[in-house]
Amino acid sequence: MTFYSCFDQQGKEIARCQTHQEIEALRRMGRPIAEVREMSNEEAVVCSLTGSPSDFNEDV
Repeated sequence: MTFYSCFDQQGKEIARCQTHQEIEALRRMGRPIAEVREMSNEEAVVCSLTGSPSDFNEDV
């Protein structure tokens, strides 16, 4: 399972997503996503064990 971390212009992580469609949906909603990085396997396992990636999104 692949997860992605989304960052703003200042390098702050603002969202975690599982698909590129989720990332595009956040962009359409106005989230200032400047960079997207694929999470390492270790990070992705933690994300998948702690809940939905959308749980991390602060205002979605």
